[in-house]
Amino acid sequence: MAKPRSIFLCSSCGFESPRWLGRCPQCETWNSFGERPFTVTAQRAAHMTQSDAPIPLHEIDDRRIERIPTAFSEFDAVLGGGIVPGSVTLLGGAPGAGKSTLALQVAARLAERGSVVYLCGEESAAQVKLRARRLGLETSILVAAETNLRSVLDQLERARPLALIVDSIQTVWMPEAESYAGSATQIRDCTQALVQFAKRFDCATLVVGHVTKDGAIAGPRLLEHLVDTVLYFEGEQSGEHRILRAYKNRFGSIDEICVFEMCETGLAEIANPSELFITRGSTRASGSCVVASILGSRPVLVEVQALVGETSFGTPRRLANNVDQPRLAMIVAVLERRAGLHLATHDIYVSVAGGLRVAEPAADLGIALAITSSFRNRAVPNDSAAFGELGLSGELRRVSGAARRVAEAHKLGYSRIWSPEDLRDVDEAIARVFA
Repeated sequence: MAKPRSIFLCSSCGFESPRWLGRCPQCETWNSFGERPFTVTAQRAAHMTQSDAPIPLHEIDDRRIERIPTAFSEFDAVLGGGIVPGSVTLLGGAPGAGKSTLALQVAARLAERGSVVYLCGEESAAQVKLRARRLGLETSILVAAETNLRSVLDQLERARPLALIVDSIQTVWMPEAESYAGSATQIRDCTQALVQFAKRFDCATLVVGHVTKDGAIAGPRLLEHLVDTVLYFEGEQSGEHRILRAYKNRFGSIDEICVFEMCETGLAEIANPSELFITRGSTRASGSCVVASILGSRPVLVEVQALVGETSFGTPRRLANNVDQPRLAMIVAVLERRAGLHLATHDIYVSVAGGLRVAEPAADLGIALAITSSFRNRAVPNDSAAFGELGLSGELRRVSGAARRVAEAHKLGYSRIWSPEDLRDVDEAIARVFA
C-alpha cells in the first residue's frame, strides 16, 4: 500500500513546498506553512467543439470582442472603453470604500442589456434587495445567495448570462479543493474556475476582493496574475470622494483613474477631477504649487504641498505622502547642490492634496517649487502651474503630453505655465517664479 503523501501550503500566498519551511520564499511570511494531504483533482474535461478549434486571427468574429458600456462613462474609460465580453475584472479596496456599491450599480446598468447574475456570498438575497432599494435601483438582476461556486457555475452553464458579479471571492469555495473558504488554495481554485467559465461562455465577470492589512488583495499577488483587469479604490476612505485606479488592464492603459463621490444614492462620477485636487482662492499659502499631471491618458491638475522646518534631531526627516520617497530625496539633493538651498538641517514633508498618488517624473518641478516656496516662505503666484522632469545636473527635461497639460491648466484659469519649454534648469525656474 502506497504511503499517503502530503504537502505544505503557505496560508498567505499559496506557495507549495514538499517539506515544512519556517519562512515562505515567495512572500517572506514567517510560520505560515500548514500541512495538507496531496491529492490530484480531476479537472472536468471540456469537449472541444468546432468553435474551440484554432482559427486564423482575421476570421475571429468581431461581435465577440465588442465592449459592453456600463453607462458610467468615467468607469468605462478606466476599463478602456467598456467591459470586454469574457474578461475577468478584480475590484479591490479597503472596507467601506464602496466596492459592493459600485458592483451593484454596474450590475444594474448591465441588466438593461442582458441577464446579469449577482452572486452574494456575504449577504442574503433580502439584504441585497434592501441595499438596491437604498440606492434607488429598480432592476431585474438575478441574485444568488450561495457560496458553493461549483453549484452556481453548473447552473449558469445553461443560463449563459451576459455578466457575473462575485461579491466576494473570499466567501466562495469549491468542493474539490480541500481547504476552507478564504484560504489561498480556495481563492486560487475559485478564480481559475471563474476565468475558465468567463472565457468559455463570453461572460463578463467582476470579482470583488478584500484587502489585507498591508493593502494587498487577500492572497497577495495571487489573484492579480489570473485576472485580466485589476482595479483598486485608493485615497482617503473617510471622505466623500473615492478614487478608482487601474493597476493592470489587458484591454487598455494602466494608471487611468475615475473619481466618484459617495452620496445617498450610491457612487456618482466626477466629470472634472482637477477641481477636487486643487485649492481655489484669491491667495495661495507658501509651500504649495499646482502641478499639471497626466494619469493614464487624462490630464489632471493636483496640488503639491511642502513644509520645511528646522530639525530638532541630528538627522533631518524626509517624509513623502502620495509622492515617491526616493524621488523626493533626489529633488532635495538637486536643490541643495544646483540651486544653493541649504536644506541639510531642515525637515521636509511633501504631500499631494486630496489623496491622489502622483509618481510620474513630470511632477519634479512642482515639488521643487513647493519646497523652495516653503523654505523661503514666499508663495508661488496664484495663477501659476508647473510641470517638468528634473535631472541630476539641475536641467529640466521635456515630458510627454505637454500640450494637453497646458490646455488643462488654461481651462481652469492658470495663465502662467512653468515648463521645460520655457526654462533651462531649476535655478532659472526658481529665479523667475519668485522674482
